[in-house]
Amino acid sequence: MTTNLFDLSDDVAVVIGGTGTLGGAMADALAAHGAKIAILGRSEERGAARVKEIEAAGGTAMFHTADALNPETLVTARDAINAQLGKVSVLVSAAGGNHPDATLPPGSDFCKLPRDAWNTVFDLNLVGGSLLPAQVFGETMLETGRGSIINIASMAGMVPLSRVVAYSAAKAAVLNLTQFLSREWATKGVRVNAISPGFFPAEQNKALLFNEDGTYTERGGQIIGHTPMARFGTPDELAGAVVWLASQKAAGFVTGQNIVVDGGFISTTI
Repeated sequence: MTTNLFDLSDDVAVVIGGTGTLGGAMADALAAHGAKIAILGRSEERGAARVKEIEAAGGTAMFHTADALNPETLVTARDAINAQLGKVSVLVSAAGGNHPDATLPPGSDFCKLPRDAWNTVFDLNLVGGSLLPAQVFGETMLETGRGSIINIASMAGMVPLSRVVAYSAAKAAVLNLTQFLSREWATKGVRVNAISPGFFPAEQNKALLFNEDGTYTERGGQIIGHTPMARFGTPDELAGAVVWLASQKAAGFVTGQNIVVDGGFISTTI
């Protein structure tokens, strides 16, 4: 008998950060394979637009405002999702980002890095980007004995990229927490994995990678030069990894793993 390994029609998937470019693409992919989608974020306008796109493609989706750093808003969202769509079985934690004050331009002094800027980036990526969502939605998964948590990490968590020291440290912590939870919950029906995207142009990093005329910045050119595929990724190229990890049929024995989607970039740095 043939089984559709990627049929997610029995799943309810929460995508925190689903209003963004990469989170939105992953939400679209999960919906295309049958999952009912709950988009969580702070922008109701962008959330409603993402829901409209999913529904126009034949999917089922809802939006709920939430701040990934505020557990009370996450609990409120979780309870609303459980009531409207059913028990959450997939969590994609895609909240995160960097801040200019926490970067180190060439020639700058690491000893002068502001503590507040460090804390902001670390909390956003580790606490809001992994810890609190896993606690809130993991509680439902442990109750039902079924779930897949997918944390969005980064290559910067594997190799400390220049300049983005706080971001790199936070993403390294995300990978460590992913492995810890995978071990803790392995016998309880909850799988915990991570995806580390390479360089995917989005609004947040566009100015870092491209000049106004569309040519590469110095930084962008360096990245392309270290990427064997000689290009940046496109958001839809994360679809396979997130759908695979979400599926109990396809990845039921996969936990504690970090799936790198980077066009080969990491192979030139380790």
